[in-house]
Amino acid sequence: MPRSVNSVASRNRRRKILKAAKGYFGARSNVYTVAKNAVEKGMQYAYRDRRNKKRAFRRLWIARINAAARLNGTTYSRLMHKLSQNDVALNRKVLADLAMNHPDAFKAIVSSVN
Repeated sequence: MPRSVNSVASRNRRRKILKAAKGYFGARSNVYTVAKNAVEKGMQYAYRDRRNKKRAFRRLWIARINAAARLNGTTYSRLMHKLSQNDVALNRKVLADLAMNHPDAFKAIVSSVN
């Protein structure tokens, strides 16, 4: 009985990896075993950094809110405390956008909670 190798599935598996490695430098883009390692590592970085991106944006928003709050005579922590006390349901992303692009609206929010 002849040996079964399932070449269709294995070729598709290799093609999928090499397609994902398109644009990589040197052997990483066209040698299967090297490309497989590079793609797996790249996917680990992508998984990790999808979470890190959320952290980085939150830090950016906090820095922007703090800078705008200090221009309006308070600090970030005092402003966030007052917002939660007064049940103002604006998240940091919206507050940072207001602070950057609509400083008058941000000033109105700060004055309404003080």
